[in-house]
Amino acid sequence: MSSTNHNAYEKLLAAPPSNYEDDLPAPVDLEFDTQAQWSSGLSNCCSNVPLCCITCWCPCVTFGRIAEAVDDGKTSCVTSATIYAFFTYATGCGWIYSLTYRSKLRKQYMLGASAFQDCLAHFCCERCALCQEYRELQHRSVADAGEKKDGVEVVPMVPNGMTR
Repeated sequence: MSSTNHNAYEKLLAAPPSNYEDDLPAPVDLEFDTQAQWSSGLSNCCSNVPLCCITCWCPCVTFGRIAEAVDDGKTSCVTSATIYAFFTYATGCGWIYSLTYRSKLRKQYMLGASAFQDCLAHFCCERCALCQEYRELQHRSVADAGEKKDGVEVVPMVPNGMTR
């Protein structure tokens, strides 16, 4: 070894070990509270005409399907629909019961909105809110098609237009 290489080698050995953590880039601060947007708007009720008609004349059916899907099958469609029908037609406060499921759906899929907006949607536009929730579940079931949950019927997709 030449003397210059030998001196460089001795300096390298004599130097304290470097702290490799100082050479790493700074950690990225990821925000996990990002909220997704609803797949459709509150006023898009008529984008799915059969759903709009069912929800308009018998909202308990749509609500029962929503409740069963949001609860992962722990509550049956018939049970939820019956409770909703009682609250709606006997007391006029079914919107409060359905509001709880909108909040569950929003938390489950981290959807943007506030509790106040949910309350307004269900108090003022109950049937539009139910249609929006059902469309959201349809949209999400397409995305989660590989994930099968025991005891839960996937929200059915209605084809666009009439077919024979």
